[in-house]
Amino acid sequence: MTGSQTIRARRRNDRDGVFAGSNPERAIIDIGSNTVRLVIYGGSMRAPTVLLNEKVTAKLGRDIAETGRLADEAIELAMRGLERFALLLADHDITDIETVATAAVRDAKNGGEFIARLEELGFQPQVISGEVEACLSASGVAGAFPGATGTVADLGGGSLELVDIADGQPGEATSLPLGTLRLPEYRDKSASAMRKTLENKIAKGADKATANAKGKPLYLVGGTWRCMAVYAMQERDHPLTDPHGFSLTYDEAVDLAKTLAKEDIDTLKSRERISSMRAEKLPDAAVLLQALLSRLSPCGLVFSSWGLREGLLYDRLPDQDKVQDPLLAGIAVFAAQRGAPAILATRVAAWTVEAAPAREHGDERLRLAATMLSLASMQIEPNIRLPQAIDWALHKRWIAVGAKERAMIAAAIAANGNMLDVSDAIIELAGKDAVDEAICWGLAVRLARRLGARSQRSLQSSRLRVENGTLVLRITEKRASLVGIPTEKDLKLLAGRLGLDWTVETVPESALDLPAIGKVEA
Repeated sequence: MTGSQTIRARRRNDRDGVFAGSNPERAIIDIGSNTVRLVIYGGSMRAPTVLLNEKVTAKLGRDIAETGRLADEAIELAMRGLERFALLLADHDITDIETVATAAVRDAKNGGEFIARLEELGFQPQVISGEVEACLSASGVAGAFPGATGTVADLGGGSLELVDIADGQPGEATSLPLGTLRLPEYRDKSASAMRKTLENKIAKGADKATANAKGKPLYLVGGTWRCMAVYAMQERDHPLTDPHGFSLTYDEAVDLAKTLAKEDIDTLKSRERISSMRAEKLPDAAVLLQALLSRLSPCGLVFSSWGLREGLLYDRLPDQDKVQDPLLAGIAVFAAQRGAPAILATRVAAWTVEAAPAREHGDERLRLAATMLSLASMQIEPNIRLPQAIDWALHKRWIAVGAKERAMIAAAIAANGNMLDVSDAIIELAGKDAVDEAICWGLAVRLARRLGARSQRSLQSSRLRVENGTLVLRITEKRASLVGIPTEKDLKLLAGRLGLDWTVETVPESALDLPAIGKVEA
């Protein structure tokens, strides 16, 4: 082993266990007008796990409008954070690092001097144009919402990027100086006058980028927009907490923007999950949203937590990885780290597919996701198992899954743990029929895993079938002793939910219908 290999090996040993089973693989440093942020990623890059997300609120762009320069104090604050980031990345032996700088640095007269100081730290920063920034944000949206079509609006501190997106492909893009730090310049005697001014700015600068916006979703990217979603969710007593994927109709969006434009900043600061910095920006951003709604006439809003940084990750993926299902990719890594590898979940999903398939309210993709999380939940201590696992389904940031689907996964997890009376919130999100379907998924998983303690042989030597109105568990004679009282209870419970009779049959191995117990694509 060479000296450099020895050093790297020592570093890996030093960090063993630091990120709970995920190896830190890539890092992105995002130097914006408000914040300088380091994000370290692991897991599947199709649905990456955020291992570290740290920011410094340097407000590099705060004086650009007045002086055209990055403020000295802001530079020093940013550099202090960047020096820390450099040490963290070295400690974790991360060499795949992308450093991007956006509006503040590209617009500042002294932006080059700041970049030189970054290079002295060993970073290789890219100062990207507004159009490139817009397209990267659109790529992030495409990664989070496969096949996305509409308009992406990425609101940062220094600029607003607008880009057309069709079937996940970015089109015309533009960048406007309408970031949250610059919106106060457009304040007038009234919010309506400010809105008209902003509408004119959008009309003159973004006609091509928004030409196809009418009647299609407007995807909102950026921390201030997400904070707006949090506000809307709070106002509705929404059962979920993650703003990613939250949507509003056009009329609901108009009402939200109108309400927020009039909100008192101190009142906003008193709300949970709304920081002082965001509270100060929300009323102006609401007026900007009014202008966008008036000018673009979208069918509604979709809030995205994926933007520029995720676009950088997504654009580097091979084509075969881009077409992976991001929900299954993310859950597969998460579940595998908790004792439920994807191959096990696929076997269980295949074993249960005839008795409890996805019917009217879900699909096999969702059922497989529910199976993975149900199996993973069994590694949690029993006294905290169900609340924690249900929270995984409802509140963890999964990609490409809606509120109804989250609730169905939660219902399946609950049933796997023998909890059949789910909360009103879950029924509200999915509807009773969908919840009933998902409960059958969970009961089938419970039967499969308890039959042979998740062993492969127990699934290979048995079949679960529906025949002539009866749920039949067929098992080979040599393995018949696996069917105990708990197994019969599980079988009876599932049959009851399906409205079927039930029976157990023991057969010679040669009579067990050995070809294919079903196939579920991971």
